[in-house]
Amino acid sequence: MEVTLLNHTPLWVCSNAIRTCWQSFDKGDNGGEIDLALIDRVGNQLKHASTLEHLFYNFYIKGISRACLQELARHRIASLSVKSTRYTLKELKNGSEFKPNDFDNASRYIVLTGNEFVDNASINALENLRQILNQNTSLDIAKYCLPESYKTELSWSINARSLQNFLSLRSSKSALWEIRNLANLIYQNLPQEHKFIYQDLILA
Repeated sequence: MEVTLLNHTPLWVCSNAIRTCWQSFDKGDNGGEIDLALIDRVGNQLKHASTLEHLFYNFYIKGISRACLQELARHRIASLSVKSTRYTLKELKNGSEFKPNDFDNASRYIVLTGNEFVDNASINALENLRQILNQNTSLDIAKYCLPESYKTELSWSINARSLQNFLSLRSSKSALWEIRNLANLIYQNLPQEHKFIYQDLILA
């Protein structure tokens, strides 16, 4: 799994939005310590979290399973542009045969859980799919037998308020292990100066 932060909104945009409400621009310090304290007080402590919606983050996420993608898609409000299975199954079509316990070869295509029974079931599904693809089955039909462990990648854009919700839920020990790893990677990839908005939400 890989997470890359592509772009983010500077913090002064958020402090400027807060100051718009009281027209207190003259009390700001252009995104300095005073403005950061304002964001923390209004957005975090006083829970006027709508002000945090002015902060956006754009990530590229690579190597998560379709199972993890399904859980990620439940979060609002965020935008997802996902690698098309329909157009990319050809990567698998011309690949080599998958055999039981062939974890190194299979890990290029699927997320391994560490459970030998589950991982071998995914490998068998991968080989079945490869054979179906080589029977010239249309990609639209063949993709119905993809295992949930099949890897994908996506561009993911989210505002700070929604990201707070995501991190608070998905860093929990009760969350799916894979999306928990994703939540921690997303937090680690945030700009250092933004982490104070989220640090109390990360559940170790």
